[in-house]
Amino acid sequence: MSLIKLEGMEFFAYHGCFKEEQVIGTKFKVDLTIEANVDEAAIHDDLHLTINYLSVYQMVKKQMKIKSKLLENVGKRILDELYLQFPGIIRAEVKVSKLNPPLGGKLNCVSLTLTR
Repeated sequence: MSLIKLEGMEFFAYHGCFKEEQVIGTKFKVDLTIEANVDEAAIHDDLHLTINYLSVYQMVKKQMKIKSKLLENVGKRILDELYLQFPGIIRAEVKVSKLNPPLGGKLNCVSLTLTR
């Protein structure tokens, strides 16, 4: 098995429980780890036999554009769509981080990690 990682994907999005967050928006970071068997792709040097990184990035970008109150919802939607588009995935982990969250003090980020 192999691990495919897309790390540090940055997006400006409108997720949050506060009304202002859904109007003003903020920066988010997404890290994604995918466990899959890529042996055939490695042998045949064929993109169609592995998970296309560009397709994964575009899927995450699309999900980040959909407003959500909770990071839990964002992470779940990313994993749901990932497994739908790439049925050969063995295991996946997504970490969604909200940078500079409005919690009344200095804080780099809050994050949620989901594994399936």
